[in-house]
Amino acid sequence: MTHQAIAKVIVNPVAGAGKSIKHWPHIKRQMDKLGIKYDVVFTERVGHGIELARETAAQDYRYIVAVGGDGTINEVVNGLLATPGHQLSLGVVNTGSGSDFVRSLGIPRNPDRACHHLLSDKRLLVDVGVIEWGGDDAGRRYFVNAAGVGFDAEAVETRRKLPKIFRGPVSYVVGMFKTLAGYRNKRISLKLDESAEISRKALSVIVANGCYFGGGMKVAPGAELADQLFEVLTIGDIGKFELIQAFPRVYKGTHITHPKVRVDQASTVSLSSTERLLLQADGEIIGEGAFRFSLLPGALSVIV
Repeated sequence: MTHQAIAKVIVNPVAGAGKSIKHWPHIKRQMDKLGIKYDVVFTERVGHGIELARETAAQDYRYIVAVGGDGTINEVVNGLLATPGHQLSLGVVNTGSGSDFVRSLGIPRNPDRACHHLLSDKRLLVDVGVIEWGGDDAGRRYFVNAAGVGFDAEAVETRRKLPKIFRGPVSYVVGMFKTLAGYRNKRISLKLDESAEISRKALSVIVANGCYFGGGMKVAPGAELADQLFEVLTIGDIGKFELIQAFPRVYKGTHITHPKVRVDQASTVSLSSTERLLLQADGEIIGEGAFRFSLLPGALSVIV
């Protein structure tokens, strides 16, 4: 740690389709001008943010800053929470395409204003979602914003393979429409808290902690980051044409009144299917199979 550094800054240079590394010199100048004492480190591969945050949490910093998008934040949070008893708050300077977590928090999406925000002494304790899966490859992963199975996860997978000309929020829409062409709704079994398991044909099931998703879609308008509940959105057996018609409503959050959309609240959720069930969390592909979700109330301190 350099003399008197109070923050560790983790920069994901490839976030926002490479936008992050272009913004970094400007962000650095801004932080220097504001008198923030910090050390900086760059991620070099997928998963590196988890390792760097874990190392940082064991050191004597006061807060950690993620410079990147929702995936970068997800990695930093996974590193922090792997270190019990850490006292670090999270600051965010958004350079990603989706910016969904910062939208839910009300943190400025503009990097300049976000740097000023790091001087705030206000902290919000937000809930963190936990995903667990069993079997031989038993695992656990944290998420802060939203996770989903079915269509939305496959759209994330498609989006990852798009040519670089599709950047920013438009990539989410292109990914969706490309996926739609070949997608078939799946029979998904869903269990919420202590209620009986129900099996229904669905396009997607989204387990939301924050209310935005997919680059500004207000997918779970009632979700709150600190209420110890998930908003669980089931988009039922909706046809392609019907989905295209209803799609614009998701940006305003009015899609939840659609007769084939169901919204529940729960603190634990289990999801499974006899078909391939792919899961994404905070825009990162986690894998496929059956998954259990629970909450760690107020587990993350965020600079707001």
